[in-house]
Amino acid sequence: MIISANRRCDVPNYKSDWFLDSLKAGEILLPTHSFISKKITLRKDIIDCIVFWTKNPEPMIPRIHELDGYPYYFQFTITGYGKRIEPGVPDKRHMLDVFCRLADEIAPMPVIWRYDPIAISPSYTVEYHKSAFRQIVERLEGKSNRCVISFIDIYGKVQNKVSQMQFRTPTIPEIEDMCSYMAEIARQHGMVVETCSERLNLLKYGIQPTHCIDANLIEQITGKTPLTVKDPSQRAACGCCQSVDVGTYHTCGNNCIYCYAN
Repeated sequence: MIISANRRCDVPNYKSDWFLDSLKAGEILLPTHSFISKKITLRKDIIDCIVFWTKNPEPMIPRIHELDGYPYYFQFTITGYGKRIEPGVPDKRHMLDVFCRLADEIAPMPVIWRYDPIAISPSYTVEYHKSAFRQIVERLEGKSNRCVISFIDIYGKVQNKVSQMQFRTPTIPEIEDMCSYMAEIARQHGMVVETCSERLNLLKYGIQPTHCIDANLIEQITGKTPLTVKDPSQRAACGCCQSVDVGTYHTCGNNCIYCYAN
């Protein structure tokens, strides 16, 4: 069983004590649409891997070694967006320090840097993203060897908020311009760039498609091939293998304007 913690809430930021206490107890209770909570067993012998999604794992770091003995990895999103776009995310310079601290604390477990979703607006131009990406990759050199990018999908429930910021999906020429630059600057700093849930072929820039819940990475971490199938609940372009997501909607305090979870 693969645990996703998770697509709907920044668990390391807002619910780290709840998650770690549940792990210690060997079970986790999740709310459902009925009044009965769903119980998920968290025995160490049945967990293939835990995948954390976060924009700020700092609250979890003091207890991070309670994860010893579990295979896991972090996906840590740091973008160039400001407080109007990601109001609950602390100062990005501090988050870069936190990323480096986490990478040092949990090595050799991976911390994957995510720069996504990429949207274009009058404030967040192609040149802005290239500059922000360069500054971040320079700071993270030696702390991560992978960066995952994706381009914004404007979900109906966030249409109004996103429109107010004049966000739009990049054009193909804009995507190719950014990807050519990002792949090269990442290579100079010991990273590869990969894409998530994108149909556009970017192999000419050395950019491969990847998956958030990645069976190949889990096999590298554990030395075992997990019994996995494609997650049927995700988009067609998503190659994630099936996992148990331990999050709930409308519980994340990051309140990013582009996020479907709030």
